[in-house]
Amino acid sequence: MRIVFFGTPVFSVPSLQALVSGRFDIAGVVTQPDKPQGRSRSELIPPPVKLTAQSEGIPVLQPERPLGDVFTASLRRLEPDLGIVVAYGHILRPEILTVPPRGMVNVHASLLPRYRGAAPVQHAILRGETETGISIMQMEPGLDSGPVLHRLVTEIEPEETAGALAGRLSNLGATALIEALSLISGGLARAQPQDHGRATYAPKIDRDMARLVWQRDASTLVRQIRAFDPSPGAWTTLNGSVLKLFGAREVAGTGEPGDVLAAGDRLVIAAARGAIAVHEVQLAGKTRLPVDAWVRGRGVSVGQRLE
Repeated sequence: MRIVFFGTPVFSVPSLQALVSGRFDIAGVVTQPDKPQGRSRSELIPPPVKLTAQSEGIPVLQPERPLGDVFTASLRRLEPDLGIVVAYGHILRPEILTVPPRGMVNVHASLLPRYRGAAPVQHAILRGETETGISIMQMEPGLDSGPVLHRLVTEIEPEETAGALAGRLSNLGATALIEALSLISGGLARAQPQDHGRATYAPKIDRDMARLVWQRDASTLVRQIRAFDPSPGAWTTLNGSVLKLFGAREVAGTGEPGDVLAAGDRLVIAAARGAIAVHEVQLAGKTRLPVDAWVRGRGVSVGQRLE
């Protein structure tokens, strides 16, 4: 069974590596173009999936968008039997989904039909979920609405950040993918239609979602900080400057929402109900710092207010 693999970020790499280790016939990899970085935007940084594919001698396609006659012809020349999509970053149109005779399957980081969309890991933490998982889904034109072929479940740890959870789900996704391919190859896969009435959505994260509103309760603020760690970082402002907060826990404390109650080895801030303790901060354009180092540099003092 010849496979074409669609993927871009670090999250996709364990699935590609699992296919290589399993000696699957990988006809080619489709990933996003190299991204310019640096002040002059002259340095091009290849996606992690491209680096992995090149190290294994796998042909790589990098269209600006996965559409059009030229890309479709290039995909057909690979003669894939099945497509696998893991965090590629673009929606695939119906004419692309049907190029492989056996269609395409997606490794999705939630227990579908919950959290369809681009950011299931962050939204699961925001909502206070205690478990999540991987769904291997047969792709169709709708948004993550296809039948599920296989799923694996995992707990969300009480203080787990989105970055840590995504790392675990990345590896769990590779395991689920290989198990699903075994079922498909053996004719044992049983596609289960999703209950669309139970669907919830996980839209792409924007800057406004990451802003901390101190009129919320402490548990909500802690989940928000966990959900946006490491990126984009839950943020507030201090004296008009953006300040990102990391490593938060709910603690006892009272005060006006946003007031700094303590500033030492941790930063304690009052919420609408309760308070939170933060252990790392990041100023705009700077690296993350332990709170005590920031405080020693006169970053903040008790009585100041975060907005």
